[in-house]
Amino acid sequence: MLRVGLTGGIGAGKSAAAKRFAANGAVVIDSDRLAREVVEPGTPGLAEVVATFGPDVLTADGALDRPALGRIVFGDAAARKRLEGILHPRIQARSAELASAAAADAIVVNDVPLLVEGNLGPAYHLVVVVDAAPEVRIQRLVRDRGMTVEDAGARIAAQIDDATRRAAADVVLDNSGPPAELTAAIDALWTDRLVAYERNVRTGRPADADPLARLVDYDPTWPEQYARLAARIRHRVGPHRVDHIGSTAVPGLPAKDVIDMMLTVDSLDEADALAGKLGAAGFPRKPGIDQDRPKPPDPGPWEKRLHANADPGRRVNLHVRVAGSPGWRTALLLRDHLRADAADRDAYIAVKRAHAGRPIDDYVDAKEPFFDEIYARADAWAAATGWRP
Repeated sequence: MLRVGLTGGIGAGKSAAAKRFAANGAVVIDSDRLAREVVEPGTPGLAEVVATFGPDVLTADGALDRPALGRIVFGDAAARKRLEGILHPRIQARSAELASAAAADAIVVNDVPLLVEGNLGPAYHLVVVVDAAPEVRIQRLVRDRGMTVEDAGARIAAQIDDATRRAAADVVLDNSGPPAELTAAIDALWTDRLVAYERNVRTGRPADADPLARLVDYDPTWPEQYARLAARIRHRVGPHRVDHIGSTAVPGLPAKDVIDMMLTVDSLDEADALAGKLGAAGFPRKPGIDQDRPKPPDPGPWEKRLHANADPGRRVNLHVRVAGSPGWRTALLLRDHLRADAADRDAYIAVKRAHAGRPIDDYVDAKEPFFDEIYARADAWAAATGWRP
């Protein structure tokens, strides 16, 4: 099962996106609908809302008076927080119940208005944000919901800002244009990414890798992408140390568009015990890769486990290494040395560019002499600066 979190600001078109996902075959769980369900007459949720905000939030027939409640919480952050504390646990429990009832090969899309505000992104394999320019959203709210321009602007301003919402997204769907453009974008995402992603998670297979070493210029969003992936991993395995390593962790360095990460464990037995949780998070193990190439003067063993992303839209290598092991120390040392030493960074860029476009194994082999040299300089730099991992 693949779990996708869908969110977006008011007026951006999240509901239209949810309908299109459903048309493609997704199991859509609508948190707005669940929010109404958990406070229906006779529910513990409604009883707690009344106990917290008073009987004036009820209509004459005992149902929740949503406009009355809205007048209390809109513009009052503390009141809104109390309401969220009542609703969110109940919505999440009901959502989990519905997801567990879905088929094993389902793509479950959770339509969650406050996904970013609730820091719920790490619970999903992928977070999709529907975005639109503020002026477009205001026009829609005036046209479709009868709001005034002022009210529409106030509702948008009361929500989390668009930049923060986009930063939490693995995929941003721009819905500023006509509906057909959003439809086409969702259909392409479904066909080109989500179907294969679900299959890979279910079967424990990493996404296919590029057979050639194709370099791209440094992407300043790589650290943000790493942070989202790391949060997803910690959500499954607990508060382990996770580091961004490799070329994408060095500002200014061209690299293959592959995020290298390192999960620190206390033993290889622990690494093996976590394999199932990592697979469920979307990072199945790559069999047959159990060690790094030793760097002089330490002959090893340089043992590790390697996992990779099941998502064909974001390649990741997740190295699982024991704290203090040679490979663990080297990954952190070389990253930090290249961040600090411009000359070695430039030399590495030259080596990478000289061998770019070759098959991956040939590319890795061609870089080994450079790493043998730089390791000694990095070790000397560590001694001189007092560097610690």
